[in-house]
Amino acid sequence: MTPSPQPPIEHTEPHGHNGHAHAGPGPSDGHPGGHSDRPSDSHFDGGSDGHPPGPTHGHGHSHGHGPAAPVSKHLRKVIAAVLIPFAVAVFVGMVVLWPGGAPGHERTGVGFDRQTQQGVVVSIEQVDCKSVNAAQVPTTGTPAAPGSSGGQAAPSGECKKATVEVTSGPDKGRTFVEVVQPGAPRQLEDGQEVVVAYAPDAPRDLQYSVIDVNRKLPMALLAGIFAVAVVVVGRMRGLFALVALVVSFGVLTLFILPAILQGSNPLVVAVVGASAIMLIALYMCHGLTARTSVAVLGTLVSLLLIGLLGSGFIDWAFLSGNTDDNTGLIHGLYPDIDMSGLLLAGVIIGSLGVLDDVTVTQTSAVWELHHADPSMGPRALYRAAIRIGRDHIASVVNTLVLAYAGAALPLLLLFSIANSSMGSVANSELVAEEIVRTLVGSIGLVASVPVTTVLAALVVSADRPGSPAGAPAAGPVRGRGRRRKR
Repeated sequence: MTPSPQPPIEHTEPHGHNGHAHAGPGPSDGHPGGHSDRPSDSHFDGGSDGHPPGPTHGHGHSHGHGPAAPVSKHLRKVIAAVLIPFAVAVFVGMVVLWPGGAPGHERTGVGFDRQTQQGVVVSIEQVDCKSVNAAQVPTTGTPAAPGSSGGQAAPSGECKKATVEVTSGPDKGRTFVEVVQPGAPRQLEDGQEVVVAYAPDAPRDLQYSVIDVNRKLPMALLAGIFAVAVVVVGRMRGLFALVALVVSFGVLTLFILPAILQGSNPLVVAVVGASAIMLIALYMCHGLTARTSVAVLGTLVSLLLIGLLGSGFIDWAFLSGNTDDNTGLIHGLYPDIDMSGLLLAGVIIGSLGVLDDVTVTQTSAVWELHHADPSMGPRALYRAAIRIGRDHIASVVNTLVLAYAGAALPLLLLFSIANSSMGSVANSELVAEEIVRTLVGSIGLVASVPVTTVLAALVVSADRPGSPAGAPAAGPVRGRGRRRKR
């Protein structure tokens, strides 16, 4: 180590100490406050005597397990006493509510509830639209414009007459003709892979029709680029984050969705499923540490607040949750599903991802502030970390609102076309759902910052059993010091 201009300072410690020599309040690895990937992240950060850990030396009396936890063994037991029963309750809830698969039903042939197969366009022929009576032929599954009728006049010009071959299912190798009008939003090309719908009750010539384009290759490639970017930048933590993401989707598709379809209460299923995702994702990505446990507690408190607020305002605003064709189809197929409960479940699950980010960031901020200056008490830690939290609140809330607005942009355009006032737009159930979803989630996010910061400040500054009784009142020695070699 390069000595500082002031005289070197040596600490002579009693033989019973942990063998770490402390040179000042800053982190001994030279990193300022903030996120870091130093080796001590795999354990509870900091020394049990309230000072930051120094580099490991080959002392004959040093411990072999690295830096000790920043909280006492008793306080870790208290955290475990809270989280272990919660984790057991989540596990029991998943076992009790486990659906064993989605219930079967008879296909209606409406919307997404259609039998589909894969196909490929084998040839394209330019034909006169009048010769194929294009006005009466479905055009690649595109719905008619509002107010239009099936008896409209045939368009003039050239249409595309596509021959499509079915490449999967019992009718593999069968071909059919699809007519594409010149103004259709989706045009077909020779050799293009498509998704075809099968209507068994229709006449043979009309049983198959093109409803979409096969996008599996570009979507898979994009997912691969995302995975590589996460692993290259995040390294092992990025890899664990990807594993946690896969597990989260597994919980969603294997537990939450089938359990709701089986008739279980959507709110209960969402709370149990979201809690399982939270425990798996946070501990897998950030380790089994006191820091992660505090983030879990902060996330749990915020989720409970979101659930209470969401339940109250969804009932008060008389939001049914059945506002479009998709939710109407769900209600028609499974009339016993509580659609308003499904809406609340969506609010809880949608808020979970952003909550994890906020609580982990705030907990890490408190831990790093304590690591930089162990003399800070809980109040000082809270005041310093809450300033970071306020910046986080401003950016996260703005992001959440813009994300919902971007998703609902076509709907907002329709209201703009109709020259509707802002009051009329906000009062419509379709928009009111998004407003309640956004504001309830944002309130939970805002509340998570002070809640998590308080919990982290109390935990990280509590119980320092190794601090010497006669510590100097002036606090730790400032500046760099030279450690004595042994």
